Amino acid sequence: MVRSLITSLSLLALACQGVAAWKAGSHCSSSYSYINYTTVPGFFLQDDPATSTSGFDYTTSNFGLINQTYPSDATFTQCGGSPTQWQRFAHYINSLNAASPPTVAYKVLFLARHGEGFHNAAETYYGTPAWNCYYSLLDGNGTVVWADALLTQPGVAQAVKANTFWRGQLATQKMPAPQSYYSSPLSRCLITANITFSDLPLPATRPFVPTVKEFLREGISMHTCDRRRSKSYIHTLLPGYEFEEGFAEADPLWTGVTAEDAGSEFARSKVALDEIFTDDEATWVSITSHSGAIASLLSVLGHRPWSLSTGQAVPVLVRAERLPRQYPSRTVGPWQGAVTCAGPPVSSGAAGCVCAAGATALPAAAV
Repeated sequence: MVRSLITSLSLLALACQGVAAWKAGSHCSSSYSYINYTTVPGFFLQDDPATSTSGFDYTTSNFGLINQTYPSDATFTQCGGSPTQWQRFAHYINSLNAASPPTVAYKVLFLARHGEGFHNAAETYYGTPAWNCYYSLLDGNGTVVWADALLTQPGVAQAVKANTFWRGQLATQKMPAPQSYYSSPLSRCLITANITFSDLPLPATRPFVPTVKEFLREGISMHTCDRRRSKSYIHTLLPGYEFEEGFAEADPLWTGVTAEDAGSEFARSKVALDEIFTDDEATWVSITSHSGAIASLLSVLGHRPWSLSTGQAVPVLVRAERLPRQYPSRTVGPWQGAVTCAGPPVSSGAAGCVCAAGATALPAAAV
């Protein structure tokens, strides 16, 4: 078992004193120690700059694990049969943690994007310009609802594919099952995680009981697909899921008139990772989230950019170190609104939305 990296609460969360101050643009700093993350390259194809994101499918590449020997191979023992690549890799990770000081921990994160949602299908149908300027502000079109979108049938199939892959990996590759599970609170992620893991033959001591974390949600825009439903709804939908401490009944972040920038998203991604590495001693961790949120997490981890299509996942070997220095001072800017159209736009681009004649642009809102 990985030793506890640090016993204090998340540093940035302490510094910003919660969501309200973080969102409002407070000046955040802390005298608590700082957790520094680095991606350890050379173990997965996705780490290699020569590996293209385009068309890459983790289910056809053993999750991207590179065939190689490890320094710990000589100490690996088992009764009967040759060990798989994943068994030797797991032994190597255990050896890294065993040899590390209390201030260092290694974890393998499985970052998975949800299956296709109705919002993804709607953006494809209407086109990105019209989607961003008008349709994304609606709850749906009278036939389909994309506010806090559910999975389409192709999205369900993508999650089933992930389930089939994990089942095969556990049986044939002896791949370690996740020891902890986390999910964004948006429905498409909650359902994707459930289809992927809920019926797998997992260790009795590590069942599929995911924790819903607010800060693992998608970049918060004005789009209704980024508005989550209530805690009560989530509990009714998936009663076996747990909530992080302080999870609010109603969505405390989405306003419909303002959006966070990349700096704000990076800050909350750092908070989410700090909490996971601080409070959870699991080595193998599953996180079901979104394309933008995973891109932000990878940025915090120092991983090269890796784009995920719906239903895809990327593994990352992470080294986290608690450094005895003050958390860097960071100012998170206030959220901003944007001009959109009251009806379908003519076009949109670098200059913004070009609204149709007679349509009134909705002015940017400030907080």
